[in-house]
Amino acid sequence: MDLKCINEAKKLEDTGFNYTMSLIQGKYKMFILYALMGFKILRFNELRKYIKSISYKTLSTTLKELERDGLVHRKEYPQIPPKVEYSLTERGKSLIPILDAMCCWGEKNKL
Repeated sequence: MDLKCINEAKKLEDTGFNYTMSLIQGKYKMFILYALMGFKILRFNELRKYIKSISYKTLSTTLKELERDGLVHRKEYPQIPPKVEYSLTERGKSLIPILDAMCCWGEKNKL
């Protein structure tokens, strides 16, 4: 197995792995990304129903971080009541193979 990314770095902090983790680490980020990967477009309350243990504030903060990092797109419709939809950006979609591989690994290695 070739670990080119880590072999070329002098410190773990300088690797692409570290950068990737800085974008997706956190209790709920990967759950949100995985939900959007599966459902394509979700509204805020749909995400809350899908991720039952997440609070309103945490979901709001996490979505803002994912949007800031260019992984999630927020589309707001000018209507009453307000309608906001979330989806993966192209950059976010590029994580699909990684998230899918994690899912497959988990299915194969469940105890």
